[in-house]
Amino acid sequence: MTAVHNVAIAGSGVAGLAAGIQLARAGVIVDLFEARTELSTLGSGISLQGNALRALDALGVWKELRSAGYPFEGVNLRAPGPGAPIVAELPDVKTGGPDYPAAMGMPRPALAHILHERAMQVGVNVHFGSRVTGLAQADDGVDVQVNNLVVGTYDLLIGADGIHSTVRDLIGIDTRPEPTGMGIWRAFVSRPSEVVRTELYYGGPVYIAGYTPTGDDSMYAFLVESAQDRFGVSDEEATCIMVEESRAYHGPWDVIRADLAPGAHANYTLFTSHIVAEPWNRGRVVIIGDAAHSCPPTIAQGAAQGLEDALVLTELLAGRDQLEPGLWGEFHARRLPRAAAVVEASVQLGRWQMDGDRDADVGGLIFGIAQRMAENP
Repeated sequence: MTAVHNVAIAGSGVAGLAAGIQLARAGVIVDLFEARTELSTLGSGISLQGNALRALDALGVWKELRSAGYPFEGVNLRAPGPGAPIVAELPDVKTGGPDYPAAMGMPRPALAHILHERAMQVGVNVHFGSRVTGLAQADDGVDVQVNNLVVGTYDLLIGADGIHSTVRDLIGIDTRPEPTGMGIWRAFVSRPSEVVRTELYYGGPVYIAGYTPTGDDSMYAFLVESAQDRFGVSDEEATCIMVEESRAYHGPWDVIRADLAPGAHANYTLFTSHIVAEPWNRGRVVIIGDAAHSCPPTIAQGAAQGLEDALVLTELLAGRDQLEPGLWGEFHARRLPRAAAVVEASVQLGRWQMDGDRDADVGGLIFGIAQRMAENP
């Protein structure tokens, strides 16, 4: 017995696909609506901490992840300037437990493909080119409009449609992502053999220069700067900016610049943050993932928190026989404090950097959050 028999999901990101997979495995009819016309093949790399890997294993995709990603342990800190010496080798907390690596890097499109294939395998009905545009609730269901036409009545609508969530707007939640004051350049480049874990450079012309391995021959490089209007620049201008901003950094950055110079694609995004206060649901509609909370990637927990939202919600839906206040109370008790702690810590780390606070306990904050993420959600 489940609390729902048919569910609509808006959005095919990690949270939406994870929720769809778990519900379909529990015997629920799932229609997942994605506004894009196809699964995206664009995007940079992603760092998945151990608790994200634990969640993805629960979805049944661990074998595929190991083949597509690059697992690693620890983080190196390098100094800017000639030689780029390693000044610290930091261990990672294994937030997924001893059965998983501390972290894994992989291309975002590869993760999307793996989750989409798993969703199709377990019977999720995925509809591309289908934007949720309206809804009407009653006591026993919610009518869902897609592309301005009613497509059906569902027991529940899950809004997993990202930071600019339409579903969030439709249920009257006014909380919006706000810029934090930082922006990030990202680009895929080749991986030098010496790079076997994430490496970060602090100091120099940008806040952070770093890279994360994503495969035997690939990694993604990133530069975190003060937020700027970079959205009208061409691909050629973007790579030129990354080349110029990285000239103070050496070691593997010398190889990265050689890859960027011929015109490797670079993309730019602003750091934002928000956390929707309880409740995340309005009747038979609930938001999860980036629709409910977003944060800068300073502790690499964004995807993990969306996955945990999906797994906790679907666990409760599969374990109850009806939607009732107690279910929502437990969902919010398990998810809101944890997600809020990640958002607050991620923003604080960036604020310390922008303020130039040399006395900030960066290590203590990161370790404390990692210890908390090691606990089951």
